[in-house]
Amino acid sequence: MDTNDRHNAAQSTPASGAGNGSGSSGGRQASQKKVEKVVLQFLKSKGYRDAEKALRENARLDDAEATLGDLANVFPGNEVGSDASVPNWIMFYNEAEQGNPDAYSQSYRSLRRWIDSSLDVYKHELYAASYPIFVHSYMDLLMRGLNEKAEEFMALYSGDHVVNHGKDISVLQTLKTAGHVEENELTRLFRENKYGVRMTRVGFELLLSFLQDHNHTLLMRTVNQHLNIRTVDGTVPINSELEADVGITGHTQNQLDRFNSQDVFLGSAPMDAFVRDEVERTLQSEAGRRGKDAAGSEAAALLETFTRVKQENAASSLPAREAVPMPPPHGAEIEHQIASLKALRKRIALGPAALPSICMYTLHNTGNSMNCAVVSDDLSLLAGGFAESYVKIWSLKREPLRGFQSSFAPVTTATEEEIEAVREKTTDDHRKLIAHSGPVFGVDISYDSRYLVSCSEDKTTRLWSLDTYTNVVCYKGHNHPIWDVAFAPQGFYFATASHDRTARLWSCDHIYALRIFAGHLSDVNCVRFHPNSKYIVTGSSDKSVRLWDVQRGSCVRVFTGHTGSVDTVAISPDGRIMASAGEDQTVNVWDLGSGRCMDSLTGHAGAVYSLAFSQEGTLLLSGSADET
Repeated sequence: MDTNDRHNAAQSTPASGAGNGSGSSGGRQASQKKVEKVVLQFLKSKGYRDAEKALRENARLDDAEATLGDLANVFPGNEVGSDASVPNWIMFYNEAEQGNPDAYSQSYRSLRRWIDSSLDVYKHELYAASYPIFVHSYMDLLMRGLNEKAEEFMALYSGDHVVNHGKDISVLQTLKTAGHVEENELTRLFRENKYGVRMTRVGFELLLSFLQDHNHTLLMRTVNQHLNIRTVDGTVPINSELEADVGITGHTQNQLDRFNSQDVFLGSAPMDAFVRDEVERTLQSEAGRRGKDAAGSEAAALLETFTRVKQENAASSLPAREAVPMPPPHGAEIEHQIASLKALRKRIALGPAALPSICMYTLHNTGNSMNCAVVSDDLSLLAGGFAESYVKIWSLKREPLRGFQSSFAPVTTATEEEIEAVREKTTDDHRKLIAHSGPVFGVDISYDSRYLVSCSEDKTTRLWSLDTYTNVVCYKGHNHPIWDVAFAPQGFYFATASHDRTARLWSCDHIYALRIFAGHLSDVNCVRFHPNSKYIVTGSSDKSVRLWDVQRGSCVRVFTGHTGSVDTVAISPDGRIMASAGEDQTVNVWDLGSGRCMDSLTGHAGAVYSLAFSQEGTLLLSGSADET
């Protein structure tokens, strides 16, 4: 009788009748006696006389000896392993005696939860050790004939390893029976070789203590038989799977390149047809009305520039089906587009031979309480978030920040004079926005400078109107403090990054999150939108950066290489290059298309907390704790 027949017969026993049930009970009692005799022999060989005497009296054993060969008649040898030992037989016997088909799933779920709650410094090595445990648990379920449980186990937990082992997971998902496990080349590699794992001494001791304290004997048996754990001093790098002694010799361990080969659309966002036609009509009208004077010549030059921009956008923009849905455009977008054309005409190509002029602002008397700052796209406003739970805005033009009065009615206000009449009477060039109940860690201003969004330790994100300088919406959803927030380039959408290890996508017209991006192993420290708004980039304390598809809510790129927490990211205006930096004092430059690191920039002597590309994407600026 083969293994499958044995399991099928075992599963059919309860329905066979009372006679079969009593026979099965007698068999279990006999097998228990044999195991007890093996244990007795083991204690005798080790010289544990007191324990031997106690076991002999309590179990009422005779002097007849039992061997591991006797147990082979009770349990299938292939389930215990070719290198059977007394501890291995006992561990297997304990689990088999429970008769619990969910034992693997329950044990692995417990291990997974423990790893999730462990210290960040050990998470990577613990997750690396959990992969061979996952593979052998799946194979054991199939070998025991629990095919449905194996399929359920794969569906529940394969997502933990699909990034680094996507190719292996695809192969394992095709295995459905014990025969497949015996014949498959990948499973033979795992069954015939020990899987090398690098762990710190503390991490290894924590893992063993957890398995022993929670009586996860199945997992302990897997670690004992199938893992070759090498302890190292110091820390285990995130890309340790590239080392020769990690994994199985001759088998590709880190399959991240395969994961990063997914299709991504990095082109610019398609121009709205209404905005395109209105801008063109406005420029044509201005050029025709002004004739050949200076204003007319400028309008004609802008029209020529706009024609070139249209052609470039048509050639490089996203397919319509991939574009992120946006609300209907309004007049401010047309004005913003024309202002962008004027700035484009004045733009000078920057480089080592043509460095830009720099305007720097110093904020006095902040008392080390200013956590973040942002400048609006039109360079008219500077906003900062403070530990005292408020947001402060300054006018960089030294103009009074006069909001509309509460009685303001846009429908009845038409002329400039009427609009000025309903503004607040103030001469202050700064405003304070108060509503948060905890330190403010992130702020951002929309492209049209009409809205500001802020996030705080109080687990909320707030949307502020810069027309009235009041809080208009409070967004709740994160379970822990929120570290960063960013508007999409076209406005309307914004994203948040939190201590709860997730990033979330929001829109101004919904009070709940539209997408939750989960996958980082630790805090998500920073978030930025791709220029086409189809993707967001997140940096985390787990030393990795991820690129997420906004529409699908899934991760499409993982960037590894940092040796410390990633605290800031930036994307070039053309959407092709991304830069990341953090506690390791290194700025890494990545190709978003391939997911590969193009260059590592060193020079800072402290953690790097801010990055920014120039408008042309030819220069990258970095700010560090080393005061440079």
